[in-house]
Formats: sequence, structure tokens, C-alpha cells
Amino acid sequence: MNKSLRVVFMGTPAFAVPGLRSIVESHHKVVSVVTAPDRPAGRGKKLRFSAVKDEALAQNIPLLQPEKLSTEETVAQLKALKADVFVVVAFRMLPKVIWSIPPLGTFNLHASLLPQYRGAAPIHWAVIHGEKETGLTTFLIDEKIDTGAILLQKKLRIQHLETMGELSLRMQALSGNLIIETLDGLATNRFHPTPQIHDKKCMPAPKLTRENTKIDWHQSGVVIVHFILGLNPFPTAWTTMETDQEVVSVKIQRAHFVAGTPTNAPGHITIEEKQLRVCVMDGYVAVDMLQLPNKKSMETASLLNGYQFPKKCRFI
Repeated sequence: MNKSLRVVFMGTPAFAVPGLRSIVESHHKVVSVVTAPDRPAGRGKKLRFSAVKDEALAQNIPLLQPEKLSTEETVAQLKALKADVFVVVAFRMLPKVIWSIPPLGTFNLHASLLPQYRGAAPIHWAVIHGEKETGLTTFLIDEKIDTGAILLQKKLRIQHLETMGELSLRMQALSGNLIIETLDGLATNRFHPTPQIHDKKCMPAPKLTRENTKIDWHQSGVVIVHFILGLNPFPTAWTTMETDQEVVSVKIQRAHFVAGTPTNAPGHITIEEKQLRVCVMDGYVAVDMLQLPNKKSMETASLLNGYQFPKKCRFI
């Protein structure tokens, strides 16, 4: 059996939970978990735990939840744990005073094949750009974001009409094995970390905002469909619906492309046989699931059973 390493695990959302669980179930030892402070959420503003904190509590693992990582107190607490390595999955940027503490370094699990898709939303942007392949990378953290030397990579095919959420779940299922392989490699000193070579062909994965998640109906149908799927289930692609009476925002969660000659200008809506189609430059985007203002998300066929779109209606 490989040497058992003392591990500090750092992460916050549900994406990080399988990685933590895999280490707990391995021969390595999680000596502490570092996660985000509890935040008020919902109408009652009750404190909400992170998904990683819930898992740490269930596994009875000591917790640290510092507001700031670089304080003398936090640094001292982490040094006192005498960890061999820190493992980071979907956490915040670490200062050097933190990632340089363990003797074997600090490695991060990133949801892309680095150096492609460095940044906050790698899974989203891989789907948005219609990639056929993506994957997971473990790499040693350095001074910049997602630039450190690569340890291991695992490739993954993106399936036809797969959403970001569906791809994320498949990545989570693979993340634990890659983390354990990385820990085992560090324990036996068998890695030769590979420096990243970044060039102009590498796509970024910037933070998603209200501005960069709006649908542009003047693009091709396939591009629009990938955009919609890449933002499902969050933060969700949206568009402005204009009628004679009002202008409102509509969220669109699923769609597929129908090639053909559009009968009207981009954004014009047609309703036929329980289908909602939007004219685009090279055909139609058939909307399969959407959410109107003050309504729940629904499949289009179900929505059209009880809702009638105004005659003069378009997406802009």
C-alpha cells in the first residue's frame, strides 16, 4: 500500500463533495476541511452551510471556516495540522502563504483540460462553445489562477445535447479517482509535473454575468442551442420577450436546432403543433423548456396547453 498522506481538503459547493468523500474512503487521512463561512440565505435569512461543510460534519472531520485565509491565526492553525498536502476543489484563490505550507505542495482539481478554460466557469464554457471533449486536471497551485504545473488529466466526451449540469455530474463521478491517483503519485514521488503551455488558441472561462448570459438570436442555431445548454441549470440563458403590451425577461433551459429557411427575422416566434420555434439565420431554434415571468419552469408542450403567446411577439 502507498504511504498514507495527511490531507487538508478545501472546497465549498456540491461539486467538491465526491472528492472529499473519496479521500475519506481511501488510505489517506483528512485531518481538516476548510470551507466557506456560513451565509444567510432564503427569505428567513437562516444561515446555510456549504455542501462541503455538510459532508465534513457527517464524516466528523474538524472544520475551519475563516473569512480571510492569510491571517496569522489561520496560517498558524493550518501549519499546526502538519499536513503533507492540501487538496483544493472549487474553492477560492489561495495566497502563497497558504499554498506553500505543506511539503508536497497544494494541488487543485480543475474541470477542464488545462490550459484550456482557465477561470471560474470551465464546464459552462466548454458546452457553450460546442466542444466535443473536455476533462479534469489536477495541477500544483502557483501565484496565478489555473497556471500551475499539471500532474494528471482525465479526458471526457461531451454528449449530444448534454447540459452543463449533466456534464458536471459525470465529472463529479470521475473526480474522486483522479484525486486519489494524484495523492498516490505524490506519496511515491513518481510525478514529473508538466508546465502549462498557454497560447492564443486557449479559450478562457470567465465569470458568468447578466450581460454575457443573454441569447443573441442573430447567431446560428447550433451556436444558440449550445449557449442555452451550457447555462443549464444555472445561471440560465435568458432573452427579452417583446409584445404589444409589455417587455419581459424569459429564461430558456433546453432547445434543439431545426435547419431550414426561416420565415421571418431572427427572434420572431412561431407556434405550431405544441412547438415554439424561434427564427434564426439558418433555420429555427425549437424551445423545449422555458420559464416565463412569475411562472415555474415548464416543458414547452405543457406550457402551451394553458398559455397562449400574443400574436405580435418576438424575442430580442
